[in-house]
Amino acid sequence: MIDLHYWPTPNGHKITIFLEEAGLDYTIHPVDIGAGDQFKAEYLRISPNNKMPAIVDHEPGDGGPRISVFESGAILAYLANKTGRFVPQDLRGRTDVSQWLHWQIGGLGPMTGQYGHFHVYAPEDIAYAKDRYKREVLRLLGVLDRQLEGREFIAADMFSIADMAAHPWINPYTKAPLDLTEFANVRRWHDAVARRPAVKRAYALADRYGAKREMTPEMHKILFGTPANTTA
Repeated sequence: MIDLHYWPTPNGHKITIFLEEAGLDYTIHPVDIGAGDQFKAEYLRISPNNKMPAIVDHEPGDGGPRISVFESGAILAYLANKTGRFVPQDLRGRTDVSQWLHWQIGGLGPMTGQYGHFHVYAPEDIAYAKDRYKREVLRLLGVLDRQLEGREFIAADMFSIADMAAHPWINPYTKAPLDLTEFANVRRWHDAVARRPAVKRAYALADRYGAKREMTPEMHKILFGTPANTTA
């Protein structure tokens, strides 16, 4: 059994997609990031970077004590190793998937997040920041579009953790949508992945666990202004 500490964000969706695709038994423990659950002492014991998601695997493959894992990319890699699924077993295929997973972790996710912050959540309209991150996200989408030319999936000719990692980060901000017209390969791939039954189930969890509320000044402070050393 796996405990998933989850909130319906792009990084949270990555893990529910894997768990649903793999058919693993898991229990969701909501981490309401707008209420500050990520700073609670009990959560920091498994996710010291006070970010979501995190997992606790009560039946690790070595038969030893439970293992906790934080950081979405590390969780995907752990689950792929645990199950032997969604990552190739040969050196070249595994390397291909790994490099595109890291591309999402180090590029597409953070840059799209900054785009969303300055276009949706920033208290000031900073034109330089908005333009800088928009251009970088569009550059990254161009990289992905070229990679997907003539390919069904991102890496190693298989649906993998690279696809799971990138999919939730494609145009996730409804209040600041990007024009994806020029990225035909991204749109084709994104639509095809979205039609997978397990992916549909994963995204549907957002309706069950997400708190539908407008951003308040207190929530904004919790999400974007809380000191890093907060422990309660």
